[in-house]
Amino acid sequence: MKKLRILLVDDQSLFREALRTLLCLQPDFEVVAEAENGERALALAQAHRPDVVLMDLRMPVLGGVEATRRLLATMPTARVVVLTTFEEDEEIFAAMRAGALGYLLKACSAERLCGAVRAAAQGTSVLEPSVAARLMAGLAPAAATRPAPAPVALPDPLSEREHDVLRLLAAGCSNKEIGARLNIAEGTVKNHMTNVLGKLGALDRTQAALKARELGLV
Repeated sequence: MKKLRILLVDDQSLFREALRTLLCLQPDFEVVAEAENGERALALAQAHRPDVVLMDLRMPVLGGVEATRRLLATMPTARVVVLTTFEEDEEIFAAMRAGALGYLLKACSAERLCGAVRAAAQGTSVLEPSVAARLMAGLAPAAATRPAPAPVALPDPLSEREHDVLRLLAAGCSNKEIGARLNIAEGTVKNHMTNVLGKLGALDRTQAALKARELGLV
């Protein structure tokens, strides 16, 4: 089995140690290096060529946003997932503009984190629901300056329920929250989500939300 090579970047040594221990329990993960700041991360990334970089934002010497920008300029195939305690709008937007593929909070579950690493390695974006909602809200001012696009008819139209799921997805709701609001099982939500992604030609939830806005569906 080819393991996913992971670089940890965080200025807190205890957190890095705990994170390394957690990730090394996964048979398909290999933590190849750890860095205490962005500058060190750049050097280690060149030396170890990681598949996925878990990047903190606020660090001494060089912060996570600039480190992400520089790293991806020289290693465009690397996948950067922000893992931080902060979810201020400015930092979210800066990290995503720098090229981060995902944005998770350190309070997330181990299952979610491991799933995000695997998804990132496949090129799929993973965002905290609260972060996704902020990103969508951040697009609203720009969208408000131009007329809303007329809804585009999809080759395979969304059902009424699928449209409900898409609307809540674009609002940043998790599958569990969508299920609660629509009074359906979470497994049913996942089935609808698969259909929605397929009909929109989207790779992940974030891309689906963006496409839905572009097409005037939400």
